[in-house]
This record gives sequence, C-alpha cells and structure tokens, in this order.
Amino acid sequence: MPVQHVNRKGQTFYLHQKATKKANLKYFFSMKRDGELVESVPEGFEIYENPNGQVFLRKIQPKMITDDEIAVVEKGVRELARLPYYRADVKKDIISVFVPNQDVGRLSEIFPFSLNSREAQGVLAQAITYSAMLRFVLVDDAKRIFVTQRYCFRGSIDDWIDIGGSDTLSNLVKRYVKHLGRDSYFELF
Repeated sequence: MPVQHVNRKGQTFYLHQKATKKANLKYFFSMKRDGELVESVPEGFEIYENPNGQVFLRKIQPKMITDDEIAVVEKGVRELARLPYYRADVKKDIISVFVPNQDVGRLSEIFPFSLNSREAQGVLAQAITYSAMLRFVLVDDAKRIFVTQRYCFRGSIDDWIDIGGSDTLSNLVKRYVKHLGRDSYFELF
C-alpha cells in the first residue's frame, strides 16, 4: 500500500519518487495517485506537515526542543494571547508561533451559519492560513535559555528581529505571547 498522509484540511497526499538526471531518487508528496508511488517512508526520513497543511518528506530532525517546552508555548498562547486558532511549529532549535492571516472574528459575517457549531469550527479550521509571527530561539542548550524574535513588516527589513534579551522560555512566553493578535505586537523591539 502506498504511503499516504491526510493533512489537517482532510486532503490525502501520496508519496512519490522520481529519478533525477544523476539517477538519484527524489521524493515528493502529491494529491495525485498516478506516478511512481512509494510503499514505505525511506530510512532516515519523516513526514512533515507545515502549519498551512503542506506535506513534505524531510530528513529526521534532531530533537533540540523538548515536548515540555512546546507545551509551555502552546499553553501561553491559549491562556495569554487567547487565540482560538494558532499553530506551533518546531524546526531544530526554534519554536515558531503561527497566527491566522484572516480576521477570524470577521469571518462570522461571511459564513451563513453560526461559528459556534462544531461543523462551522471544522470548516473554519480547514480554511485558515497561517503566518509565523513570534518565535523562541534556543541559544544556550545546557541552561535552556532562549531569545524571542518577532517578524518585522517594515519594507526595509521584512525579517526576524530580536525583542528583549535572553531568558528562560517560561519568562519569555509570559512577557511576549500576550501581544499576539494585538496592536501592541508592532511596538515590540
């Protein structure tokens, strides 16, 4: 049976392989079943789904961030930012927080049914796209010290900028996560 992955939007992706010009194998996911399908995930690789539901095959990442650290960030977003929709993503030594690109509150005006229904929540969760807005970068592995960065949208920068100094993850979460989804976010330097 071919390798398949159903993403958060309910779309099914199939793992394909293709030979490159140098006769190496290239792997990719597609929603199409035709082509050369793969029966198992190659050794040393894992299936990765990004916050917007795109599916990739990538080399297994070294685990530098603990599950407890991810939980600290997720709890902070739920309790301090009070965002019903968000995604936390980990790559190497960085925990990124993605927030909706859409104004979820205003979407209720578009939907012909109540956003409080379970059906509406499911449709909404599938339709939302996300952008990374805040991230915590591990700078001292032994002491578990992080720095916080926010995405800067000034035309001359359009990149990540450090905000504040280094500290424990829980202190940084308390200090900065509450600004997500608010105008005060843009005043963080």
